[in-house]
Formats: sequence, structure tokens, C-alpha cells
Amino acid sequence: MVGAGDRVADPWGRRTPYGRGGAWPVRTDSCLADGVAEEDVEAWVRAASLLHSDGDAMDIAVRGGRIVGVRGRSGDRVNRGRLEPKDLYAWQANASADRLTRPLVREGGRLVESDWPTAMERVVAASRRLIASHGPESVAFYTSGQLFLEEYYTLAVLARAGIGTPHLDGNTRLCTATAAESLKESFGSDGQPGSYGDIDHADTIALFGHNIAETQVVQWMRILDRLEGGDPPRLLCVDPRLTPVARRATVHLAPRLGTNVALLDALLHEIVRRGWTDPGFIARHTVGFEGLRRQVEPCTPRWAAGICDVPAASIEQAAELLGTADRLLSTVLQGFYQAHQATAAAVQVNNLHLIRGMLGRPGAGVLQMNGQPTAENTRECGADGDLPGFRNWQNEEQVADLARVWNVEPSAIPHDGPPTHAMEIFRLAEEGTVRMLWISATNPAVSLPDLARIRSVLAREGLFTVVQDLFLTETARFADVVLPAATWGEKTGTFTNADRTVHLSEKAVEPPGEARPDLEILLDYAARMGFEDKDGRPLVHWTGPEEAFEAWKRCSAGRPCDCTGLSYAKLRGPSGVQWPCTPSAPDGTERLYGDGPDWARPDVCESYGKDLVTGEPLGEEWYRATNPDGKALIRPAPYVRPREWPDEHHPFQLTTGRTLYHFHTRTKTGRTPQLNAAAPEVWVEIAEADAARLGFAEGDLVEVATRTGALRGRLRVGTVRPGVLFVPFHYGYWDTPEGDAPAPGAPGGAANEVVPSVWDPVSMQPQFKTAAAALTPVGRAR
Repeated sequence: MVGAGDRVADPWGRRTPYGRGGAWPVRTDSCLADGVAEEDVEAWVRAASLLHSDGDAMDIAVRGGRIVGVRGRSGDRVNRGRLEPKDLYAWQANASADRLTRPLVREGGRLVESDWPTAMERVVAASRRLIASHGPESVAFYTSGQLFLEEYYTLAVLARAGIGTPHLDGNTRLCTATAAESLKESFGSDGQPGSYGDIDHADTIALFGHNIAETQVVQWMRILDRLEGGDPPRLLCVDPRLTPVARRATVHLAPRLGTNVALLDALLHEIVRRGWTDPGFIARHTVGFEGLRRQVEPCTPRWAAGICDVPAASIEQAAELLGTADRLLSTVLQGFYQAHQATAAAVQVNNLHLIRGMLGRPGAGVLQMNGQPTAENTRECGADGDLPGFRNWQNEEQVADLARVWNVEPSAIPHDGPPTHAMEIFRLAEEGTVRMLWISATNPAVSLPDLARIRSVLAREGLFTVVQDLFLTETARFADVVLPAATWGEKTGTFTNADRTVHLSEKAVEPPGEARPDLEILLDYAARMGFEDKDGRPLVHWTGPEEAFEAWKRCSAGRPCDCTGLSYAKLRGPSGVQWPCTPSAPDGTERLYGDGPDWARPDVCESYGKDLVTGEPLGEEWYRATNPDGKALIRPAPYVRPREWPDEHHPFQLTTGRTLYHFHTRTKTGRTPQLNAAAPEVWVEIAEADAARLGFAEGDLVEVATRTGALRGRLRVGTVRPGVLFVPFHYGYWDTPEGDAPAPGAPGGAANEVVPSVWDPVSMQPQFKTAAAALTPVGRAR
């Protein structure tokens, strides 16, 4: 077992090289509290990581009823014992002195401590009053990517069939909505085609807008071990920053922000022109190739070079890497998902794999990645704006099937229009249509775009807000009721990582004070509301996590995410298991779509598709005419220039993103000494050439201003392409000296003060990476 050492300075740890096609060697990482030795640990309790989407399996060390450390689980398929810095250190945040331990209610404009019956009765009374006076659509839920499957499924049942509201979405709208939408557009349904195991077999790995070294840190360790072993893979990195991935890449393309579709169209142009396609696979398993060929025919590397500001020769070199790969693995993340034409760009990566026949074989696959640990579960369970089990809201038989599972009438499930996405929920709250907003395990007062507007929505008179969280976050300060929640290590449940691996995370210690598991809170609410099925029995009929999981299995049966072969007992084995897992595939399914898509037939698909430029639904008639046999859809898209573009007043492009040492709004990592010390405050990155031209130096205090707002931070020089500024989005105000957001019109420290409310028309994912910005000096380096 490898101790933590200084894994802040050395986040990826020592190398364990292996060659192509080999097994990734075990390396078991661990971290124990000072003064605690392994023999002092009284119990090791299984869990998996909750601060990224990797799903790293681990065990929690318990002594004296407290968490005292973690170790990686060496038998697990995802991480083979490895842990990244957030895994190793952030368990300490569970014991933070400022954890919420009792419910809070608003009295006389102030939040004061209360008890559970009082708090829950206020929530129930507001629900009943608003549903009676303004209908079920007056109630909305905004949830997370960090709860457990059992909690999302319970929330989906009570919101959709209990209350009857279409207003349910998660903060996964900010990170994984485009992943889901791109898979639906290409394969008819959500469901990750590839597997982390493809890293072991690929001879070429392409990373599109994916800084895997800081977002899925353990899988970067896997790539590093391949790079140090025999027959290492070639890497293509598409990223405007010189990230650790870019430094190791065979080819690094750093396009202008907002030009990803132009770049992909040029790459596809070269692959088609040079005959690097698989005609047999295209004929057997796809429709739409001729439309793609026509779309990309004029999109030469020279054409794209003028738009992307990338040398045409580099585009040609990248196309050769992709086109001559024996086994190609591509990964996609926020550099595409949070950018202009997000879904269109992600779909072009799918197109690349479809025309090359690179699916369903070891080393040949695509990973449309997630950003959060349980983002996949929001999608599976219908807590992300879709229906549970990847059901199609436009397909009456699929809605009726869900109604049979829940024993309600189909009319009880809202489906007369698309489910409401997060940005629309907040707009409805702003205009007064939504009058009750229940926010669980997320912090929109820091994480959503245009924070001044979001604060005004949360503060609006007439909006009854419930916040369910661990801490008094920036969002919780606006609440009418605050419900103290238990977290990882304090409750039991399952979650699915980005490559469909399901893990069980078990309760290791009691939550502090009166804090309760999120499932218990939702079950209490459902019971108090008296939700019933059509036979008068309780709609939510389970009482604990394992019963909830069994109920979910019935909902998943026969759907793409079928979990009927899973159980808590199976998940207590040595490794997580990938769905679909059924009695006929009891060990799970590593890869999808090697023989074509299984869920693209018109009667079973999750979506009938959308126009990739406008986002308009294409409809059942179009889908049946275009894809009667249920093949994969090759969907071309033209490049469209971003609405936000630099000008003389805003000459820079602004992008936001993550740092390795923090997760989301730092509610846990900011309370972890090692992680917070590594990145204690917001900063602004600029290209060395731009800094020299403007007379800026490392450490200068600068102000970034967009058409939306302004922020201030210290300057870092040298990691982005010229003309681009980068700001990490994690920082808010809970740990600032004042503890308050800036006054109206004043610069803040949160990246989303300057990000406009603009989103992709297909996935409805906000565009955090396209704002035009100005940069001005405020003070010299300290």
C-alpha cells in the first residue's frame, strides 16, 4: 500500500508502466489521519469517489466512530487501487466544524435553528398551498450530480408522478447534458459506448476539450502508464490551454474558442478525402454518410485554419493520427460541452467513430464524459429533465410503460412538452410562474451563469426556496428552509460513473447532529404529502436504500440501463459492475454498439432527434423516415460563428474551467487543508505574448470585464493561447472575509459573475467558454 506522501505536489504518483493490451498493474494508494496507523483502523467500509466522475473505488477507514482515512480498492476495474488528491484528502471535510446539524427556517428575515417536524411541515404546507392555488407547475426541483441513484429515483417519482411537475433538472445540465444529447442524436439513446478499459488497448487516444489530467485524474495515471510502457499510444489534444495533456500530446491543436465544429468538419473532410473510412461498417450500421460527405467537402484544413487560427498542416497531421489509427479511443468533455455549438461538436466526434468503424472493440470507442460522480444517475433516473430509464417523452407507449411501473395513469406523468431544463426553471422562477424551488446538493449562487441575476431570482419576494445541503452555502443563505443533509460516508447508496460502472457506497459513520440522508428527507416529504398510486397505495413504497434500488431495477428492466442483474450483494464483490447487467449478462457489459446501436429503432429510441443548429425537435415522422431500421445516425453540422465575439472593447475570449485541487464550488475541497492550500484563491491566466504586449506580470491584480459583469484575480502567465483568458470557476464567497457576494455593479471573485446566460440550443447546456472580455490592471504583484 502506497501512502499519500505529498500528492499535492505529485498528483499522479509513481508510474507503473505496462504495454498495449496488457493489464494495468495494481497500485494501492492510501491516506490516514496523522497518528493513525493501518493497524489502528477498526473497520474498512466500501465506497467510491464523490468529487469527480471517475468512480474510483475505495474503502473508508473508521476509528472511534469517525472517518480517519481512505485507501484505494485494488481489485476494482476502474482504478486498480489508485486514488487522486481529492480522494485522498477531502474526507476531512465531513468533520468540518461548520456542518449544518439542525434544520433552519426563516423568521423575521433571518435563518434560525428549528426542528425537523417544523421544517418539514413548512415545506409541505407551502407545497400544498401552491399546488392548490397555482397548480403543480408552480413547484420545481433543482438537484445535483452528487446524490445517490436511490435518491434521484425517489425524487423523480415524487416530482413527476406525485406532484405532476415537469420542472425537475440537475446541475448536471452544466456538465453532462451535452454528453447525453450527443449520444441520443447519434445512437438513439443515452449510454456510454466505450469503457475505461479501452485505454489499455488503444494505439491512438484523442482528447477533445478534455483536460483529463485534472478532471479524471486516475485515468490520466492510466494513460501515463501506457506512455511509459511498450507500444505507447499517440495522443491528440484539442484544448486552448497548454495543459499537462497537451504537453504529452503527439499533436496539440489550440483552436479559437467557439470554433470546434469548424475544426471537426475539417478533420472529417480529410478522413473522407483520404479514404480512411470503413465502408462496410458504414453500410451495415449507419445512415446519413452522404449528407456528412456533402457537408464537409468544402471544409478543407486551409478553410478551418482561417477560422480556428490553427495551422492547416497541424490539422492535416491530426487527421492522419485519427485516420490511420488501428484502435482509436476518443474522449470529450467541457471544452466542447460548455462551448458554442456544443452538441453539434460532440456529435461530430461520434461521426468520426462511425465512419471509421471504431466502436465496440477493445481500444476502439468513444467516451462522452461526465463531470460529476453521479451525473449518469440523474440521466438514468430521470432527474435531469428526461424520463427514467431513458424513456422517450414523445412516445406514448414508453410513457405508458413507465406509468405501469409506477402504477399511475399515463396522464399523471407530465409529457405534453419537453421536460424543463435548469436555465428555464430559473427563468420561470424569475417571472413568478415557479413559486417554490427545492434545491438539493448544489450551489447555483456560485455555479450558474450571470450570478447577479441568479441572486436576484433567489431573493425574489414570493419564491419559497428549500435548500438541502451540508453547509450554509451561498445559495442556502437565500432559503426559507434549510435541511441539513448527510453525505458520502454517512449514508448508503449506489452510483454510476462515466463508463457505466455501478458502485455501492456504504454508511461508515453517523452524520453530525440531526443531519439526515437525502433519501430519508425525500421519503419523509413523500409520506407527509400522502402521494398515492392509482390503487390508493403509497406511490413511494420503499423505506430504505436497498428497497429503493430494487424499485429502480424494475424501472430499468428492458431499457438501455438495465440493472436487473445487479444487487447490493453483487456490488459488495471486488469490483463495480457496468450496466447493462441482466440475468443473461450477469457480469455486466463492457462496450456498446460493436454490432450497431441497440436502441435506435423508432419504437424504442429515447429521442427522435433535434436540429443541431436550432435545437428544434425533428419529430417522430422525420425519425421513422430517416432511420426506419434503427441504425446509428451520422448527423452533419455546419459551423456557425458565436454570438459573443471579441471587439475593440472586449478583445479577449474568456474560458472557465477546473483545477485539479477543487471540485465545483469548494464546499468540501475548500474545507480540506491540503487542497485549499494548493489553490486558495481565484486567478486569471493569460498568454505570455499578451502579458508582454500589455505590460502585465505574474501576480498582478487584474479585472476581467464582460458584457455581463466583472471579477478580480491575480494573474498567471503562459498557459493559454493568445487572445484567451482562463478563470477557474470554483470560487465563491463563503470563505471570504465579508462572506457576502459583491454589491450590484461591483467586481466579484466568482467566475460566473462574468459569464452570460447563453446555452446550447440542443442540450440546453450553458456556454461557459465563449464570453468576450476586457482586461485592465488594478494593482502590481504583491
